[in-house]
Amino acid sequence: MLERGVRNPGHGTEQFGLGGARAVHWNLIEPELYEFAISRGEAEFTSGGALCAETGAHTGRSPKDKYIVFDDETKDSVWWDNNGKMTSGQFQTLLNDFIAHCAGKTLYAQDLLAGADARYGMRTRIFTEEAWHALFIRNLLIRPDRGDLSKFVPELTMLCCPSFKASPERHGVRSETVIALDFSRKIVLIGGSSYAGEMKKAVFTTLNYLLPAHGVMPMHCSANVGPQGDPAVFFGLSGTGKTTLSADPHRTLVGDDEHGWGPQGIFNFEGGCYAKAIKLSAEAEPAIYATTQRFGTILENVVFDPLTRVCNFDDGSKTENTRAAYPLHFIPNASKTGRAGHPRNLVMLTADAFGVMPPIAKLTAAQAMFHFLSGYTAKVAGTERGVTDPEATFSTCFGAPFMPRHPSVYGNLLRSLIAEHDVSCWLVNTGWTGGKYGVGQRMPINVTRRLLTAALDGTLKQEFFIDPYFGFQVPAEVNGVDSRLLKPRETWSDKQQFDITVHKLLQMFRENFAKFENAVDEEVRAAAPTTQHRPMT
Repeated sequence: MLERGVRNPGHGTEQFGLGGARAVHWNLIEPELYEFAISRGEAEFTSGGALCAETGAHTGRSPKDKYIVFDDETKDSVWWDNNGKMTSGQFQTLLNDFIAHCAGKTLYAQDLLAGADARYGMRTRIFTEEAWHALFIRNLLIRPDRGDLSKFVPELTMLCCPSFKASPERHGVRSETVIALDFSRKIVLIGGSSYAGEMKKAVFTTLNYLLPAHGVMPMHCSANVGPQGDPAVFFGLSGTGKTTLSADPHRTLVGDDEHGWGPQGIFNFEGGCYAKAIKLSAEAEPAIYATTQRFGTILENVVFDPLTRVCNFDDGSKTENTRAAYPLHFIPNASKTGRAGHPRNLVMLTADAFGVMPPIAKLTAAQAMFHFLSGYTAKVAGTERGVTDPEATFSTCFGAPFMPRHPSVYGNLLRSLIAEHDVSCWLVNTGWTGGKYGVGQRMPINVTRRLLTAALDGTLKQEFFIDPYFGFQVPAEVNGVDSRLLKPRETWSDKQQFDITVHKLLQMFRENFAKFENAVDEEVRAAAPTTQHRPMT
């Protein structure tokens, strides 16, 4: 077998059973990975210097094809209502078949770190059969010093083979696509999908399982730090503005997606960003756009002119989920350490397409836990005939697909950290005002930024009133903001329709939270929005 590149000669392919591979290229850097990806027809150069790859049939994650091994370690600790099961025997058969599949193939290996805090990080080795996947994960995780690679011993090993096809009969899976995680042996197998995000989220899922036992809260959030050394974290589902609002030129970006909160403060799990590229423009998001014009960035499913190689980020014909993956240092104001102190502010973002939530609200610790466990946002009405209403989406902990433990584990840990460090908690609605989607308007981004800036810098100290429906505190007025926006009912021309809509959403909240009621205390249960109208105070 041909092996080239920097590696630990005492802990290589044989320890994982991959001695039958034809060649393994260890820890190659960008130019060589570009050359392999292009020569093998995996990807193409774009005019700005980025490498663009297509992911085929899978343009997003396949959550229904994700499985965790059920064994003595996990049987009582994994939230099985939310996670697929695989027996140890099925996983071993799958692993054997993956190894056999790799015989005679060329593989690319990257030795990387998951977690900027060495006390809680995880040495991670990823074997891929595509060169561009090696570059992707090299961009997304943290690169150790080159001098440390000769003694690198992995804690987590991942094998990513898009050409491998799982067998439902043989492996006990649903389809030919499989993402299998064995937490006891710390092995991840990914087959049947070229969507690179599966690798990133498999690492996140593993950390989500391991870290709570060490008193570290894993979070699906972005994070930044203000000029006064004041960290803030931003939770939010897709489309709520998590990446956009955390990319503040006046604050240092710690990371855009995955963090831990431990005894010493917050730390990024990653060394890169995986930003949505659809509708990306230099005017609206200059820092992110600039990364797409650089050598080293990976673009996924972005349409470009075959002659000029100029990207058309407005074209969603392949998928709306186009992506750009780049190292964090491509962002000018990014943190060099990936670490910060304890958050002073915690922001939960929601895009309320029902148009009934205020643009900002201050939460108690119990309310923060309620909304964290709820993980609410709303999708706009689809194109299906007759569908005119927004669709409520509840993804607990703002990342249900990546939560192997019961949500109450994360919720209780978050609540204790909020109380211990006296963190101010905010709910920010980046959705609609003046009516639901199709009637009202999107909350002006300048209003959101003004309110958020005031919350983070401590100047949002005006008089607050209690929202009569959701029960949280809302500022009565803020300089430069139309005070009607702070009282959503006043923005609706049809007040009766507002009352119908808000009660509909409140009922959705209560029905969704029913599954968590037995896992939380009375204070959190009492933090739920009420369908009983309260007087405005």
